[in-house]
Amino acid sequence: MLQFETKVDVNKLKGKDFLTLLDFSSDEVFYLLELASKMKKEQKEGIISNVLQGKSLGMIFENASTRTRVSFEVGMTQLGGHALFLSPRDLQIGRGEPISDTARALSRYVDAIMIRTNSHEKVEELANYSTVPVINALTDYYHPCQGLADLLTIYEHKGTFEGIKVVYVGDGNNVAHSLIIGAAKVGMDISVASPSGYEVDPDIVQKAQEVAALTGSNITITNDPIEAVTDADIIYTDVWASMGYEAEQKDREAAFAPYQVNRELVSYAKDDYIFLHCLPAHRGEEVTADIIDSPHSVVFDEAENRLHVQKAVLATLIK
Repeated sequence: MLQFETKVDVNKLKGKDFLTLLDFSSDEVFYLLELASKMKKEQKEGIISNVLQGKSLGMIFENASTRTRVSFEVGMTQLGGHALFLSPRDLQIGRGEPISDTARALSRYVDAIMIRTNSHEKVEELANYSTVPVINALTDYYHPCQGLADLLTIYEHKGTFEGIKVVYVGDGNNVAHSLIIGAAKVGMDISVASPSGYEVDPDIVQKAQEVAALTGSNITITNDPIEAVTDADIIYTDVWASMGYEAEQKDREAAFAPYQVNRELVSYAKDDYIFLHCLPAHRGEEVTADIIDSPHSVVFDEAENRLHVQKAVLATLIK
């Protein structure tokens, strides 16, 4: 079980929104990781928690999901609460109701709202009008729950963040953004290699650099995948065409071909590197089967950890 020296007033986190890891201090990130690790250990030991007994989570999904939906629903159940799945077909949002009205109405029914949508502005508006915590389960700019799961997985397999180099190879998307911020929060070095025109958002990198200046993290942005992967402890990639970019698939295949995580590329990493992927994965595109299905791959540990970090977030934020 993870244990960190943190000083966190948990009461101040009650009722807080979880929109991006930038909104949480390094100590608060460490606290959530420690709580997630504790909850994971207790779940494996069959210890039942009712910390959210009688509480309800409204889950708004505007695009498809496997891991997010299942992990949040199961997480609420394991904590004694209840989750409600809400698709656009179930909500008046799909018929033009303002997000502000949806936020104010749902706040009268549930104890927290989780949303998965392509627009980060929509999540911010929802949080602005909601009187209960809003949790970002994925937007076009951020994926903070995935970022926490990545950090937990890295620590479980490496035992530290100090001196660890994580490398992200591929599209500069929401997963990359949250990984950069998460690495900066815990003082871990990170390199990101993307093709020209597909780099991470410079404003987000600047915000992460400000955090890194306090924690000692080194952030490197490059177009050279070999430079990035050299001496890597962690290699991470994601699909080349995220949801919303499917029409660009062919163009992206051409641009990203040199960034495929394959046997040649990983030869530049440390011998004991681990491989991460947020899933779903396209074997033969962003990663070859012999890498994602190798002993170096811990992608299903990573997927499981979504459950535990989200339980930690829910238990911490819901009053």
